[in-house]
Amino acid sequence: MTKISGAAAIVGVARTPGYSTPGRYSLELHAALCLEALADAGLRKEQVDAILTAGCDFPTYTEEVAHSAVLSEHLGISPQYTYTVDIGTPAFVKMVEIAATAIATGLCHTVLIACAEPTVSSASRRAAVDKMADFGQPDFELPFGPTIPAFYALIASRFMHEYGTTPEQLARVAVAMRRHAAANADARFRDPLTTNDVLRSRPIAEPLRLLDCCLTTEGGAAVVVTARERAGDTPHHPVVLLGAGQAFSHEHLVAAPSLTSFAEGSAARAFGMAGITPSDVDVAFLYDNFTISVISQLEDLGFCGRGEGGQFVESGTIDPGGRLPVNPNGGLLSEGHPGRAGGFFHLVEAVRQLRHDSRCLQIDDAEIAVVHSVGGIMSNHATAVLARS
Repeated sequence: MTKISGAAAIVGVARTPGYSTPGRYSLELHAALCLEALADAGLRKEQVDAILTAGCDFPTYTEEVAHSAVLSEHLGISPQYTYTVDIGTPAFVKMVEIAATAIATGLCHTVLIACAEPTVSSASRRAAVDKMADFGQPDFELPFGPTIPAFYALIASRFMHEYGTTPEQLARVAVAMRRHAAANADARFRDPLTTNDVLRSRPIAEPLRLLDCCLTTEGGAAVVVTARERAGDTPHHPVVLLGAGQAFSHEHLVAAPSLTSFAEGSAARAFGMAGITPSDVDVAFLYDNFTISVISQLEDLGFCGRGEGGQFVESGTIDPGGRLPVNPNGGLLSEGHPGRAGGFFHLVEAVRQLRHDSRCLQIDDAEIAVVHSVGGIMSNHATAVLARS
């Protein structure tokens, strides 16, 4: 079997500044980000021979049918390898693995990856709410009217029942993300936040409150992945993919085998391929669409024991200056969540942290980062272990 660990490196990144992209449509954003990422890598579009995209949440007809092909045409590139990855928000992590696999097997040598969402501009509030309310299993969930926050509230309730996780511990996740966001000029919210602020925010789905839930913003990102032997010719320190994993246990929560364990297989495969343990990680980027998601991922990825996620967060371990800083960009809870591109900012920031040129709070001497993303209702998981080459 071809080994992909260490075969490819991320050599260029780009992301939209701020949290709003007024007047710009999805394809335009994709193209602009691709060109910016190529410039960051010191490469020309003529050197690209593969393009990967993830589509978008509110596409036009053309974008929905063949998104990666449409983007290739728009950029004036004729790739020998192109693919639209449709596994939801873990797609951006999975696309790095796919790129590394394609490079390692000789299918291509330089891959553009992009995802962008002008979510707020392209959809009405009603459309966005309808989308959140149309996520359940059609026979056993949708008739009862649950929204996405309600599903995550069920998970939070189960953690409280089984492990004694408290609302205060959930709130500490939001507080930690806001502390990180204070140093990020692109974050939607940077003002100080306290545990009491979270607990006093209005209820959304018991036990989750408004500040337990991520933001809805606009934006996107792009990265350039190339063969490791080519990476030394680019301007920045290459960031190598050491390990990758994916796990899937259910599509709808009614079919989930557990409400407290979801991503163990994805993390085990990624750490095993990389040849490291969770204690080797300097900074983690976890998909924080809800506060309970972070606690769940900390346990599943092995950063703490089963049922210890709440105490792990409460101790300040994930805060700025903690032993395991989580989302030093402020995460989806404070920086923003641009639709299907949600979490792609995590990948860009992980690369910048390992290049030691972060525009947020730089983690001193960061050498290894983990990026983990979640799709659906804790359904699909993708993990990447990245290292400063």
